[in-house]
Amino acid sequence: MLQSGLILVVFVLYGPGLRALSQQDPLVNSLLASNSALAGMVQAQVQSPVHDPSAEPGKEPPPASIHGVVSSKDGELYEGVRVTLDETGPGAPPARSQVTDSDGTFNFVDVPPGAFKLTISSSGFATQTISGFLHLDESYDAQTIVLPVTLATTEVRVTASSQEIALEQLHEEEKQRVLGVIPNFYVTYAPNAPPLTARQKYVLAWKSSVDWFTWLQAGAIAGIEQADNTFSGYGQGAQGYAKRYGANYADGFIDTMIGGAILPAVFKQDPRYFYKGTGTIRSRTLYAIANAVVCKGDNGHWQFDYSGILGSLAAGGISNLYYPASSRDGVGLTFEETGLGIVSSAAENLIQEFVIRKLTPNLPHRAAPNP
Repeated sequence: MLQSGLILVVFVLYGPGLRALSQQDPLVNSLLASNSALAGMVQAQVQSPVHDPSAEPGKEPPPASIHGVVSSKDGELYEGVRVTLDETGPGAPPARSQVTDSDGTFNFVDVPPGAFKLTISSSGFATQTISGFLHLDESYDAQTIVLPVTLATTEVRVTASSQEIALEQLHEEEKQRVLGVIPNFYVTYAPNAPPLTARQKYVLAWKSSVDWFTWLQAGAIAGIEQADNTFSGYGQGAQGYAKRYGANYADGFIDTMIGGAILPAVFKQDPRYFYKGTGTIRSRTLYAIANAVVCKGDNGHWQFDYSGILGSLAAGGISNLYYPASSRDGVGLTFEETGLGIVSSAAENLIQEFVIRKLTPNLPHRAAPNP
């Protein structure tokens, strides 16, 4: 048995050499002859090829797989990242995709061997690509793929509301003074000025009413009336002047508050004059005259100026409460004075359209309105 075992080992290791030696050495030839059966079995085993299933005709090579992990540079695992596999070889199937799981991993199975490309992408991150070659029956480890955050520039656009724009323009209008002295608050030179809010209308009326020039103007008119003994029922002296002063200031205050704030807020109308500034002289003249009876509504449409006309009528009626009995206006005279006020307003608008702008310094630069 020991002899047979030795012969087996010798034949496995040195079979081809022994066959050549047996032809030269009689001793080796005798040993081989005495164990011819065993030698034949060993020789058959040595000469038989190793079985390779993949080499069988018509059989597909076993598939391979590709796996990996997606994370941040700090090691945080990313779930939901899209990973796309493109097989780049000839006759390759369409690309396929999957998203990483809660552990940040992905795994493509049943991948045929050949060249491939992985694309790793997610919103807000820089896309990564990995190329490689997958061998037969290989489990390709893409290892940890770091997905960096995209360095993008964010544009923030802040848009002011209509009320904020109107407030800013109102502040500019409150600085408008003819020759740097006379208030010119109720004119806007912005062609597309947004409407004033109800509160802004009251603010504009109040600031116009308490402006130092308004007080000075009321005093000047009272002095002229005192000199001409207008409204004689007030008498003369300091008392008569004070009554005239109070009446003049009350006229302006009531007319401004009712026609420039209260009724515009009720009827949703803009009490300002919208400067035209372009077009022919004729068109600008007609525009200025028309604005004595029409105004722009808060909806941007032109409409009858209920606020201004009714405000003038209301102020005339209220003035009968403090004027001397001999100087009070009847209903007919009140309407007559309102009509004269409309004519006066048309004249003022003409002066605004063709003269006042040139005499008002430091106006904000505005784009020219469309003709």
